[in-house]
Amino acid sequence: MADSKGFDRRQHRFPESRYFEDLAVGERFYIPSRTVTEANFAAFQTVSADNHPIHYDIEYCRERGHPGPLAHGFQVLCFTAAGAGTFAHVIGDSLIAFIEQSSKFLKPVYPGDTLYPSLAVAALTPQRTTGVAAIAVTVHNQRNELVLTGEQKYLLRKRNADALVSAPR
Repeated sequence: MADSKGFDRRQHRFPESRYFEDLAVGERFYIPSRTVTEANFAAFQTVSADNHPIHYDIEYCRERGHPGPLAHGFQVLCFTAAGAGTFAHVIGDSLIAFIEQSSKFLKPVYPGDTLYPSLAVAALTPQRTTGVAAIAVTVHNQRNELVLTGEQKYLLRKRNADALVSAPR
């Protein structure tokens, strides 16, 4: 029988959450690179229900000047999700909501391309008990080409937010 003496399930979490005021403009969070495959394309097509032939029909793509199917823009965007790297774990318990997202798709992504996503704190807007962190997102390919840029905004708790609510104004 296994001994459970000394076991603490709280030790199976990432380090202590960072709060709004713990972040700094310019701070970067890298996301592991990933080589996208035709299987990834097929899986995303199934999940998204997007059946445009630009994403799966090689001949259709070649007739339009592409060497093969193009990744769906949202498929590339998914690689910038906070949970794809450490950022979601860094902000952990301070996260209230993912409140906004915008992106620009700058270059096509094909099967076999390796993507290098990253997040950087672009702006921090404090509020009374919370703050909004604007995060610049980028994705480069293996040729060092920028294929996606964008911004995500997260509403985060401030440390000791409960004390700030009860403090007199």
